Amino acid sequence: MHKSGLVLEGGGIRGAYTAGALSWLMDQGLTLDYGVGVSSGAAYLALYMLGRKDVLYKMATDYTIRDEIVGLKAFRAEKHYVAYKRLFSHYLKEVEKVDVTPLRALGSRFEVGVYNLGLGYTEYYNGTAMNEEMDLVRASCALPIASSVVEVDGKRFLDGGITKMIPIERAVEVGCDRCLVITTKPKDYIRKPASKILEMMMKVNYRECPQVAKDYHIRHENYYKQIQLIRQMEEEGKALQIYPTRTIQVSRFKGDAEKCKELFALGYQDMEKRKEEIYAFVGKKND
Repeated sequence: MHKSGLVLEGGGIRGAYTAGALSWLMDQGLTLDYGVGVSSGAAYLALYMLGRKDVLYKMATDYTIRDEIVGLKAFRAEKHYVAYKRLFSHYLKEVEKVDVTPLRALGSRFEVGVYNLGLGYTEYYNGTAMNEEMDLVRASCALPIASSVVEVDGKRFLDGGITKMIPIERAVEVGCDRCLVITTKPKDYIRKPASKILEMMMKVNYRECPQVAKDYHIRHENYYKQIQLIRQMEEEGKALQIYPTRTIQVSRFKGDAEKCKELFALGYQDMEKRKEEIYAFVGKKND
């Protein structure tokens, strides 16, 4: 028996691509045995697992790019460049009435990666650990420097993408031998080492956890290890990577509504173009 896994990279605003790809999966009624995501990939995975296609679109093309969420207004409200607390507590919980109960029922079929500042490495939490505010999902999105540390049950967390940008290793670790991997970077993307300034900021801001700066120093190396594993699995017929087929100019933090809609549409279109391949890979016939 095969165990299929859905593996989602982060990418901030670029996650609109992932949202579009997941929307296609929902329209096709395709489900996999397991899903794992980090950063924005964790947020979109949660909405996909909850069946909230409507919120997937709003999150990708509206909420995440509002001035009160990213920029000066966000800084005034939360003392950080990105106001993830408002995004989750106001827009997802209050406005969209997102209910986490189904996530808890999924148990180990749903996992998000978070960086534990106390331990100095990325660990994974499944659906049973989710509270009403989805704090662990917010923690997975908590970009270093740009957003606040998230505390859950006395533990302090940041973005799981500090070490696991594409959590393919976790999917393999839990027994997945067929992984549908959705990345927000082109296939030939070149990740450069972190700047000296950023590394210094990490050392100063997280002095109680010196491992963070060390992990950021080799972040690009970890990324290429994950890409190499995906390539190897593709050659063995154990992985299928979906990635943007053209460049749409948005950054991790900034993107206007039209560009985000374009990126969402690209995610949907790229999945549709590879429909037969995806159906064959996940073992479902195209009726």
